[in-house]
Amino acid sequence: MSPPPAARPTDAYASFTHLSVPNAALYRAVMDAFMVAKDRFTVHLRPEDVHAALPAERRPADVEDVAKALDSLVGWGNLRADPDTARVTAVEDFYRKRFIYQLTRAGEAAEEALAVFGEAMGRRGALQAVALHDIVTHLRALLVLTAEDAPDPAVTHLTLDALSSRFAALAENARAFMGSLQRTIDLHEVEVDDFLSYKDRLIQYLERFIQDLITLGGRIALLLTELDEAGAASGAGAEVSAGMEPLLRIAAAREAADASPGEAESAEKAALEQWRERWAGLRAWFLSGPDGEGRPSQARLLRGQALGAIPQLLAVVRMLNERRAGRSDRSADFRVLARWFAEAPDDAARHRLWRAAFGLYPARHLTVDGDTLTARDAEPVPPATPWERAEPLRISPQLRRTGSYERRGRARKVEDRSAGRRALAELAARQSAQITAARQRLATSAQIRLSDMGELDPVTFGLFLQLLGDALATWRPGMTRTVATSNDGSMEIRLALLPGGGQAEIRTPDGILRGPDHLVEIVDLVAAHKREEGER
Repeated sequence: MSPPPAARPTDAYASFTHLSVPNAALYRAVMDAFMVAKDRFTVHLRPEDVHAALPAERRPADVEDVAKALDSLVGWGNLRADPDTARVTAVEDFYRKRFIYQLTRAGEAAEEALAVFGEAMGRRGALQAVALHDIVTHLRALLVLTAEDAPDPAVTHLTLDALSSRFAALAENARAFMGSLQRTIDLHEVEVDDFLSYKDRLIQYLERFIQDLITLGGRIALLLTELDEAGAASGAGAEVSAGMEPLLRIAAAREAADASPGEAESAEKAALEQWRERWAGLRAWFLSGPDGEGRPSQARLLRGQALGAIPQLLAVVRMLNERRAGRSDRSADFRVLARWFAEAPDDAARHRLWRAAFGLYPARHLTVDGDTLTARDAEPVPPATPWERAEPLRISPQLRRTGSYERRGRARKVEDRSAGRRALAELAARQSAQITAARQRLATSAQIRLSDMGELDPVTFGLFLQLLGDALATWRPGMTRTVATSNDGSMEIRLALLPGGGQAEIRTPDGILRGPDHLVEIVDLVAAHKREEGER
């Protein structure tokens, strides 16, 4: 007794052939039965076992149909067939077609690939604010390790590995979520009723993540900057900080410790390069390039996409509500007009409908009325009749004199808007100068008390209130200090509790702001970047 006569597949991807052939649903059900049996540590299956394991809606009436499907899968390389000698009781049984089937390595790999594909297609992703908190925790642990003379290799490697895993999950989930969010905005793969039912929760979810990204993103950027400044100079590239290079070398050496003796050095170099790339990717995600160079950070781009998604969601909701309310739009009008054309009894009615819909009336200077049409019907004029032999056309005297019905007159003068443009440019320049002066006025060289801020003009006071509001929005019970960045990324405020500080007063031309005194430090990030550029 020989296996089923099927040629071994030469194509490396022949195991996926069953996805695009007739009866693909039956083949998928059969392979699912083998994967379930594998999870139960069952190695071989007979055709009747597979037939019993198939779901009722996929189960053929005859076991022979299942046997034919198994033979096809053997031919494609998904299964292997072996003679079933366990049930042979007579010589005649050897001549019967009895096989047991099991998964091949290619078949199992194809099923695992399809499982990963299905998981990726069904993943909606998430905006993981908790991951931002974990990244802050791991970065603080790394900052402590950089201050040690001999950091523990195990602690260093585990901390970096946990940071890398958490950051990779954050980036991947954010990418998947923003993709699914765009499909939701486009109403692809989503039911309208489901969208309307959870739109409010989705918008609240986006707003909460944006707030966490603003506050925690600024904190992460600050920790990354402190790690860049930590340690002494080393031979690392520009994308790796001097303070992190020793820790990355420790992690790479620990990863390469189990490599074979001949590959230890190359394994350590490869691991070090991989860790440098991971750290550079983390920095690029939260730190933007200098002014005029590089590109904005991925965190800033993600924040911009999330902020832009909220008005887009509201626009979709407004459009759906208009549709439900029965408001007419151009597409609906054209669909109704198409239905009227289809229901018209004859071509004459369709021509009248066309003229009524699109205003294609006869030329106004031709007096073609009912009498004219009757005369034409009584005495038809052939199309080849010369104009001099045809009946004359009656034309309006005004049209004959002027050639046009339009009333002529002096053309309107083109309005000169240069003065208005100059006024707008001057206004924009004044506002930019006021904001720059306000940033310079608020920037502090060190921590000061709120009560020492002095009197602020209205523009400076408005900017200060925005910064103070961003900082207080991140304040949680039990906190003693916080760091926040302005929405445009130009200012950073560091606020710390001042026990027993009393009341602070900030005077403005419009009044006095009173509140608990705190220690505050405000940094002009734009000016800081320019100073760094000048030093370079």
